[in-house]
Amino acid sequence: MSKKLKFLIIAGARPNFMKVAPIIQQIRKYSSDVANHGMQLEYRLIHTGQHYDEKMSDIFFDDLGIPAPDINLAVGSGSHAVQTANVMMKFEPICEQEKPDWVVVVGDVNSTMACTLVCSKLGIKVAHVEAGLRSFDREMPEEVNRIVTDTLADLLLTPSADANENLKREGIPDSKIKLVGNIMIDSLVANLEKARTSPILNRLELEKKRFVYVTLHRPSNVDHQTGLSSVMSALGRVAEDMPVVFPMHPRTRKMCEQFNIPLDELKGLQIVEPLGYHDSLCLTETARFVLTDSGGLQEESTYFKTPCLTLRPNTERPVTIEVGTNKLTRLDQLSADIEEILQEGSPSGQIPKYWDGRTAQRVLNVLLENSEFEAGSLRKLATSFN
Repeated sequence: MSKKLKFLIIAGARPNFMKVAPIIQQIRKYSSDVANHGMQLEYRLIHTGQHYDEKMSDIFFDDLGIPAPDINLAVGSGSHAVQTANVMMKFEPICEQEKPDWVVVVGDVNSTMACTLVCSKLGIKVAHVEAGLRSFDREMPEEVNRIVTDTLADLLLTPSADANENLKREGIPDSKIKLVGNIMIDSLVANLEKARTSPILNRLELEKKRFVYVTLHRPSNVDHQTGLSSVMSALGRVAEDMPVVFPMHPRTRKMCEQFNIPLDELKGLQIVEPLGYHDSLCLTETARFVLTDSGGLQEESTYFKTPCLTLRPNTERPVTIEVGTNKLTRLDQLSADIEEILQEGSPSGQIPKYWDGRTAQRVLNVLLENSEFEAGSLRKLATSFN
Protein backbone atom coordinates (compact mmCIF):
# COMPACT_ATOMS: atom_id res chain seq x y z
CA MET A 1 0.00 0.00 0.00
CA SER A 2 1.29 3.45 -0.89
CA LYS A 3 2.46 5.64 1.98
CA LYS A 4 2.67 9.41 1.83
CA LEU A 5 4.57 11.96 3.89
CA LYS A 6 3.57 15.59 3.38
CA PHE A 7 5.71 18.64 4.14
CA LEU A 8 4.84 22.32 4.18
CA ILE A 9 8.05 24.29 3.67
CA ILE A 10 7.98 27.93 4.77
CA ALA A 11 9.93 30.87 3.35
CA GLY A 12 9.33 34.45 4.40
CA ALA A 13 12.12 36.39 2.68
CA ARG A 14 14.64 36.00 -0.12
CA PRO A 15 17.42 34.44 2.04
CA ASN A 16 14.94 31.80 3.23
CA PHE A 17 14.53 30.49 -0.31
CA MET A 18 18.26 29.86 -0.49
CA LYS A 19 17.88 27.74 2.65
CA VAL A 20 14.84 25.74 1.55
CA ALA A 21 16.06 25.12 -2.03
CA PRO A 22 18.46 22.28 -1.07
CA ILE A 23 15.77 20.64 1.07
CA ILE A 24 13.24 20.73 -1.76
CA GLN A 25 15.80 19.27 -4.15
CA GLN A 26 16.45 16.38 -1.75
CA ILE A 27 12.73 15.69 -1.30
CA ARG A 28 12.26 15.58 -5.08
CA LYS A 29 15.31 13.36 -5.52
CA TYR A 30 14.17 10.97 -2.79
CA SER A 31 10.65 10.75 -4.21
CA SER A 32 12.07 9.99 -7.64
CA ASP A 33 14.40 7.30 -6.29
CA VAL A 34 11.75 5.40 -4.30
CA ALA A 35 8.63 6.14 -6.35
CA ASN A 36 8.10 2.44 -7.03
CA HIS A 37 8.65 1.30 -3.46
CA GLY A 38 5.39 2.47 -1.95
CA MET A 39 6.66 5.72 -0.38
CA GLN A 40 5.71 9.17 -1.62
CA LEU A 41 7.15 12.42 -0.29
CA GLU A 42 4.99 15.43 -1.07
CA TYR A 43 5.68 19.09 -0.35
CA ARG A 44 4.12 22.51 -0.74
CA LEU A 45 6.36 25.59 -0.79
CA ILE A 46 4.68 28.43 1.09
CA HIS A 47 5.88 32.01 0.58
CA THR A 48 4.41 34.17 3.34
CA GLY A 49 5.18 37.33 1.39
CA GLN A 50 6.76 38.88 4.50
CA HIS A 51 9.27 40.72 2.33
CA TYR A 52 8.34 41.82 -1.17
CA ASP A 53 11.34 41.59 -3.46
CA GLU A 54 11.26 42.60 -7.12
CA LYS A 55 14.14 40.22 -7.73
CA MET A 56 11.90 37.28 -6.83
CA SER A 57 11.56 36.49 -10.53
CA ASP A 58 11.39 33.23 -12.42
CA ILE A 59 15.13 33.56 -13.05
CA PHE A 60 15.78 33.59 -9.29
CA PHE A 61 13.92 30.31 -8.81
CA ASP A 62 15.56 28.79 -11.90
CA ASP A 63 18.99 29.64 -10.48
CA LEU A 64 18.12 27.84 -7.24
CA GLY A 65 16.64 24.85 -9.05
CA ILE A 66 13.20 25.08 -7.47
CA PRO A 67 9.76 25.97 -8.80
CA ALA A 68 7.95 29.15 -7.82
CA PRO A 69 6.00 28.90 -4.51
CA ASP A 70 2.79 26.87 -4.51
CA ILE A 71 1.09 29.37 -2.21
CA ASN A 72 1.84 33.05 -1.53
CA LEU A 73 0.17 34.44 1.58
CA ALA A 74 1.12 37.99 0.53
CA VAL A 75 1.13 39.37 4.07
CA GLY A 76 3.34 42.34 3.18
CA SER A 77 5.14 44.65 5.57
CA GLY A 78 3.98 46.08 8.89
CA SER A 79 5.00 46.21 12.52
CA HIS A 80 6.27 42.99 14.07
CA ALA A 81 2.90 42.41 15.75
CA VAL A 82 0.85 43.13 12.62
CA GLN A 83 3.07 41.03 10.37
CA THR A 84 3.16 38.09 12.77
CA ALA A 85 -0.61 38.19 13.25
CA ASN A 86 -1.25 38.33 9.50
CA VAL A 87 0.98 35.33 8.85
CA MET A 88 -0.81 33.37 11.57
CA MET A 89 -4.29 34.22 10.30
CA LYS A 90 -3.45 33.32 6.69
CA PHE A 91 -1.38 30.23 7.48
CA GLU A 92 -3.84 28.51 9.83
CA PRO A 93 -6.43 27.65 7.14
CA ILE A 94 -3.62 26.35 4.89
CA CYS A 95 -2.61 23.92 7.63
CA GLU A 96 -6.20 22.81 8.16
CA GLN A 97 -6.63 22.25 4.43
CA GLU A 98 -3.29 20.57 3.68
CA LYS A 99 -2.98 18.49 6.91
CA PRO A 100 0.84 18.17 6.70
CA ASP A 101 2.91 15.64 8.62
CA TRP A 102 5.67 18.23 9.06
CA VAL A 103 6.05 21.96 8.72
CA VAL A 104 9.66 22.94 8.00
CA VAL A 105 10.72 26.46 8.98
CA VAL A 106 14.14 28.04 8.46
CA GLY A 107 16.07 30.96 9.89
CA ASP A 108 14.72 33.61 12.23
CA VAL A 109 12.28 35.91 10.42
CA ASN A 110 8.81 36.74 11.76
CA SER A 111 7.25 34.14 9.47
CA THR A 112 9.34 31.40 11.08
CA MET A 113 7.98 32.17 14.54
CA ALA A 114 4.41 32.84 13.36
CA CYS A 115 4.05 29.55 11.49
CA THR A 116 5.56 27.67 14.42
CA LEU A 117 3.00 29.22 16.77
CA VAL A 118 0.14 28.14 14.49
CA CYS A 119 1.42 24.58 14.29
CA SER A 120 1.94 24.39 18.04
CA LYS A 121 -1.75 25.25 18.58
CA LEU A 122 -2.91 22.76 15.92
CA GLY A 123 -0.69 19.89 17.03
CA ILE A 124 1.34 19.81 13.79
CA LYS A 125 4.98 18.83 14.06
CA VAL A 126 7.59 21.52 13.28
CA ALA A 127 11.22 21.11 12.25
CA HIS A 128 13.40 24.22 12.62
CA VAL A 129 16.41 24.34 10.31
CA GLU A 130 19.17 26.65 11.65
CA ALA A 131 18.04 26.12 15.23
CA GLY A 132 20.02 27.09 18.31
CA LEU A 133 21.75 30.21 16.98
CA ARG A 134 21.97 32.93 19.64
CA SER A 135 23.37 36.45 19.69
CA PHE A 136 22.30 36.85 23.36
CA ASP A 137 20.94 40.25 22.41
CA ARG A 138 17.18 40.43 22.87
CA GLU A 139 17.06 43.88 21.36
CA MET A 140 17.33 42.04 18.04
CA PRO A 141 13.84 40.93 16.92
CA GLU A 142 15.44 37.90 15.30
CA GLU A 143 16.70 36.71 18.68
CA VAL A 144 13.16 36.65 20.08
CA ASN A 145 12.00 34.74 16.99
CA ARG A 146 14.75 32.17 17.47
CA ILE A 147 13.99 31.57 21.13
CA VAL A 148 10.22 31.20 20.65
CA THR A 149 10.61 28.94 17.62
CA ASP A 150 13.14 26.68 19.32
CA THR A 151 10.98 26.41 22.44
CA LEU A 152 7.96 25.19 20.46
CA ALA A 153 9.50 23.16 17.61
CA ASP A 154 9.58 19.36 17.69
CA LEU A 155 12.90 18.94 15.88
CA LEU A 156 15.81 21.37 16.20
CA LEU A 157 18.26 20.94 13.35
CA THR A 158 21.41 22.85 14.17
CA PRO A 159 24.25 24.20 12.00
CA SER A 160 27.09 23.94 14.52
CA ALA A 161 28.00 22.43 17.89
CA ASP A 162 27.63 25.73 19.78
CA ALA A 163 23.95 25.81 18.75
CA ASN A 164 23.45 22.40 20.40
CA GLU A 165 24.96 23.72 23.61
CA ASN A 166 22.73 26.81 23.55
CA LEU A 167 19.62 24.64 23.31
CA LYS A 168 20.73 22.30 26.08
CA ARG A 169 21.31 25.26 28.41
CA GLU A 170 17.75 26.37 27.68
CA GLY A 171 16.41 22.99 28.81
CA ILE A 172 15.69 21.46 25.40
CA PRO A 173 15.97 17.64 25.61
CA ASP A 174 18.72 15.96 23.61
CA SER A 175 16.14 13.88 21.75
CA LYS A 176 14.91 16.99 19.91
CA ILE A 177 18.37 18.28 18.89
CA LYS A 178 20.33 17.09 15.86
CA LEU A 179 23.48 18.62 14.43
CA VAL A 180 23.04 18.53 10.64
CA GLY A 181 25.30 21.34 9.39
CA ASN A 182 24.84 24.64 7.62
CA ILE A 183 22.09 24.56 4.98
CA MET A 184 23.37 27.80 3.38
CA ILE A 185 26.58 26.02 2.44
CA ASP A 186 24.50 23.53 0.42
CA SER A 187 23.30 26.42 -1.74
CA LEU A 188 26.83 27.81 -1.93
CA VAL A 189 28.31 24.49 -3.09
CA ALA A 190 25.50 23.95 -5.59
CA ASN A 191 26.07 27.40 -7.09
CA LEU A 192 29.84 27.53 -6.88
CA GLU A 193 30.49 26.64 -10.53
CA LYS A 194 28.18 29.41 -11.72
CA ALA A 195 29.70 31.84 -9.23
CA ARG A 196 33.20 31.14 -10.52
CA THR A 197 32.13 31.95 -14.08
CA SER A 198 30.51 35.23 -13.06
CA PRO A 199 31.67 38.19 -15.17
CA ILE A 200 31.58 40.53 -12.15
CA LEU A 201 35.39 40.77 -11.77
CA ASN A 202 35.86 41.77 -15.40
CA ARG A 203 32.87 44.10 -15.33
CA LEU A 204 34.22 46.00 -12.31
CA GLU A 205 37.85 45.67 -13.47
CA LEU A 206 38.96 43.85 -10.32
CA GLU A 207 41.93 41.59 -9.63
CA LYS A 208 41.59 38.60 -7.31
CA LYS A 209 42.65 39.40 -3.74
CA ARG A 210 43.23 43.03 -4.73
CA PHE A 211 39.91 44.53 -3.64
CA VAL A 212 37.61 44.79 -0.61
CA TYR A 213 33.97 43.66 -0.61
CA VAL A 214 31.56 45.61 1.65
CA THR A 215 27.89 45.09 2.60
CA LEU A 216 26.32 47.20 5.36
CA HIS A 217 22.63 47.80 5.97
CA ARG A 218 21.75 47.35 9.66
CA PRO A 219 20.20 50.45 11.25
CA SER A 220 22.82 50.44 14.01
CA ASN A 221 25.50 51.01 11.35
CA VAL A 222 23.79 53.30 8.83
CA ASP A 223 21.15 55.31 10.68
CA HIS A 224 23.55 57.49 12.69
CA GLN A 225 25.51 60.25 11.01
CA THR A 226 28.68 59.97 13.10
CA GLY A 227 28.91 56.21 12.65
CA LEU A 228 28.15 56.13 8.94
CA SER A 229 30.56 59.01 8.27
CA SER A 230 33.27 57.17 10.20
CA VAL A 231 32.73 53.97 8.18
CA MET A 232 32.80 55.79 4.85
CA SER A 233 35.97 57.67 5.84
CA ALA A 234 37.69 54.39 6.73
CA LEU A 235 36.64 52.88 3.40
CA GLY A 236 37.89 55.99 1.61
CA ARG A 237 41.33 55.48 3.12
CA VAL A 238 41.40 51.83 2.03
CA ALA A 239 40.21 52.82 -1.46
CA GLU A 240 43.35 54.94 -1.89
CA ASP A 241 45.35 51.69 -2.07
CA MET A 242 42.91 49.16 -3.55
CA PRO A 243 39.34 49.17 -4.94
CA VAL A 244 36.45 48.90 -2.51
CA VAL A 245 33.26 47.38 -3.94
CA PHE A 246 30.14 48.41 -2.04
CA PRO A 247 26.76 47.12 -3.36
CA MET A 248 24.80 49.73 -1.48
CA HIS A 249 21.49 48.85 0.10
CA PRO A 250 18.78 51.47 -0.66
CA ARG A 251 18.59 52.27 3.05
CA THR A 252 22.33 52.96 3.23
CA ARG A 253 22.26 55.11 0.10
CA LYS A 254 19.33 57.10 1.47
CA MET A 255 21.14 57.80 4.74
CA CYS A 256 24.32 58.89 2.91
CA GLU A 257 22.26 61.43 1.00
CA GLN A 258 20.49 62.57 4.16
CA PHE A 259 23.80 63.06 5.99
CA ASN A 260 25.43 64.76 2.98
CA ILE A 261 28.19 62.16 2.76
CA PRO A 262 29.88 62.85 -0.62
CA LEU A 263 30.23 59.38 -2.17
CA ASP A 264 31.52 60.74 -5.48
CA GLU A 265 34.57 62.21 -3.79
CA LEU A 266 35.82 58.84 -2.50
CA LYS A 267 38.09 57.70 -5.32
CA GLY A 268 38.48 53.94 -5.63
CA LEU A 269 35.13 53.33 -3.93
CA GLN A 270 32.80 51.56 -6.36
CA ILE A 271 29.20 52.06 -5.28
CA VAL A 272 27.07 49.57 -7.24
CA GLU A 273 23.49 48.33 -7.16
CA PRO A 274 22.67 45.28 -4.97
CA LEU A 275 24.12 42.14 -6.55
CA GLY A 276 22.74 38.73 -7.39
CA TYR A 277 23.73 35.59 -5.51
CA HIS A 278 26.36 34.35 -7.96
CA ASP A 279 28.08 37.72 -8.24
CA SER A 280 28.15 38.04 -4.45
CA LEU A 281 29.67 34.58 -4.01
CA CYS A 282 32.32 35.40 -6.58
CA LEU A 283 33.31 38.59 -4.79
CA THR A 284 33.32 36.89 -1.38
CA GLU A 285 35.68 34.17 -2.58
CA THR A 286 38.09 36.49 -4.40
CA ALA A 287 38.16 39.56 -2.11
CA ARG A 288 41.20 40.52 -0.04
CA PHE A 289 38.76 40.79 2.85
CA VAL A 290 35.05 41.36 3.52
CA LEU A 291 33.47 44.02 5.72
CA THR A 292 29.85 43.25 6.56
CA ASP A 293 27.02 43.20 9.08
CA SER A 294 25.31 40.29 7.30
CA GLY A 295 24.98 36.86 8.88
CA GLY A 296 25.14 35.07 5.55
CA LEU A 297 28.39 36.72 4.51
CA GLN A 298 30.01 35.68 7.78
CA GLU A 299 29.25 32.06 6.88
CA GLU A 300 30.20 32.28 3.23
CA SER A 301 33.52 34.00 3.93
CA THR A 302 34.32 31.31 6.50
CA TYR A 303 33.75 28.61 3.88
CA PHE A 304 36.02 30.44 1.44
CA LYS A 305 38.55 31.25 4.19
CA THR A 306 38.33 34.91 3.20
CA PRO A 307 39.12 37.30 6.09
CA CYS A 308 35.91 38.95 7.35
CA LEU A 309 35.33 41.91 9.63
CA THR A 310 31.81 41.97 11.07
CA LEU A 311 30.74 45.44 12.19
CA ARG A 312 28.51 44.30 15.04
CA PRO A 313 28.89 43.97 18.82
CA ASN A 314 27.84 40.30 18.68
CA THR A 315 27.11 37.45 16.30
CA GLU A 316 24.76 34.48 16.42
CA ARG A 317 27.40 32.59 14.42
CA PRO A 318 30.37 32.43 16.85
CA VAL A 319 31.75 29.35 15.10
CA THR A 320 32.82 31.67 12.26
CA ILE A 321 35.09 33.41 14.78
CA GLU A 322 36.20 30.34 16.76
CA VAL A 323 37.35 28.26 13.79
CA GLY A 324 36.75 30.50 10.77
CA THR A 325 38.17 33.75 9.48
CA ASN A 326 35.64 36.14 10.99
CA LYS A 327 36.35 38.86 13.56
CA LEU A 328 33.96 41.28 15.26
CA THR A 329 34.92 44.93 14.96
CA ARG A 330 33.56 48.29 16.08
CA LEU A 331 33.79 51.84 14.81
CA ASP A 332 36.67 52.89 17.04
CA GLN A 333 38.62 49.75 16.12
CA LEU A 334 37.72 49.44 12.44
CA SER A 335 40.72 51.21 10.92
CA ALA A 336 43.16 49.25 13.10
CA ASP A 337 41.50 45.93 12.25
CA ILE A 338 41.62 46.72 8.54
CA GLU A 339 45.30 47.61 8.78
CA GLU A 340 46.01 44.36 10.64
CA ILE A 341 44.45 42.27 7.87
CA LEU A 342 46.32 44.17 5.16
CA GLN A 343 49.65 43.83 6.99
CA GLU A 344 49.44 40.27 8.33
CA GLY A 345 47.88 38.41 5.42
CA SER A 346 45.11 35.85 5.44
CA PRO A 347 44.33 33.93 8.66
CA SER A 348 44.36 30.13 8.52
CA GLY A 349 40.74 29.36 9.27
CA GLN A 350 38.92 26.04 9.11
CA ILE A 351 35.56 25.03 7.68
CA PRO A 352 33.25 23.92 10.52
CA LYS A 353 31.99 20.35 10.75
CA TYR A 354 29.18 19.44 8.34
CA TRP A 355 29.57 22.64 6.31
CA ASP A 356 30.04 20.32 3.35
CA GLY A 357 27.08 20.77 1.00
CA ARG A 358 25.23 17.69 2.32
CA THR A 359 23.18 19.25 5.09
CA ALA A 360 19.88 18.85 3.22
CA GLN A 361 20.46 15.09 3.03
CA ARG A 362 20.93 14.96 6.79
CA VAL A 363 17.85 17.16 7.34
CA LEU A 364 15.68 14.79 5.32
CA ASN A 365 17.14 11.73 7.05
CA VAL A 366 16.25 13.16 10.47
CA LEU A 367 12.72 13.97 9.28
CA LEU A 368 12.28 10.43 7.97
CA GLU A 369 13.66 8.90 11.16
CA ASN A 370 11.18 10.90 13.22
CA SER A 371 8.10 10.16 11.10
CA GLU A 372 5.45 7.70 12.18
CA PHE A 373 5.97 4.77 9.85
CA GLU A 374 6.89 1.21 10.65
CA ALA A 375 10.58 0.44 10.91
CA GLY A 376 12.22 -0.25 7.59
CA SER A 377 9.66 1.54 5.44
CA LEU A 378 11.85 4.62 4.96
CA ARG A 379 15.21 4.43 3.24
CA LYS A 380 17.89 6.75 4.52
CA LEU A 381 19.89 8.86 2.14
CA ALA A 382 23.54 8.03 1.69
CA THR A 383 25.32 10.61 3.79
CA SER A 384 27.53 10.67 6.83
CA PHE A 385 26.88 11.68 10.44
CA ASN A 386 30.41 10.77 11.48
